Amino acid sequence: MNYIAERRLEEKDRRRNDILDAAEAVAAVAGIDALTMDQVARRARISRALLYVYFTDKPDLHFGLCERALARLHERFAAAAQRPGSGLDRVIAIGRAYVAFAAEFPVYFEALARFQAREARPAGAEGCVAGCYAAGDRVHQLLFAAVEAGQQDGSIATSAGSPVAIAMALWGVMHGIILLVETKEGLLGEHGLTGRMLVDQALKIAAAGLRHG
Repeated sequence: MNYIAERRLEEKDRRRNDILDAAEAVAAVAGIDALTMDQVARRARISRALLYVYFTDKPDLHFGLCERALARLHERFAAAAQRPGSGLDRVIAIGRAYVAFAAEFPVYFEALARFQAREARPAGAEGCVAGCYAAGDRVHQLLFAAVEAGQQDGSIATSAGSPVAIAMALWGVMHGIILLVETKEGLLGEHGLTGRMLVDQALKIAAAGLRHG
């Protein structure tokens, strides 16, 4: 690649990141559903026409945000998976990493929650759609591997299920717990519970079930 082509590619990447930064800032105030392309273009200080060069429509922009969110989530999961201890210890660490991610990056979590509510991946996906699903696969593989390591070292019972089934079930449990903490803080308080207590309880139940199958 020659110098001019390299500079053009760098400029394209920078502009795309600027647009995603703008979308994230708008979503932090208005929410993912209320976000508009006009708002993002104004925030990024570009024309609406230029915005559509990078993202064909709002769903495409949403997929771009999800791809970025999943890259950040992969970093967190990878760090958790490197912690010393058994496979079960790493699975629990990944669960806590997901909770921490949702608290630290609420816009990313909201974007992913909308993404996960979609139907199965479309055939022949391209562009941001394909990138988003590929990023999701990489995140899931980290959890699959941690569960498999736990079954190999004996910290997770093989009778608990296949690594994929266990991982996807745990993903669903922790996702639901995060939503419950976000939306039912008052109700939890009425019962003397905090979000942290609920997370700890969910992980304790999951760990007990995985140990004994």
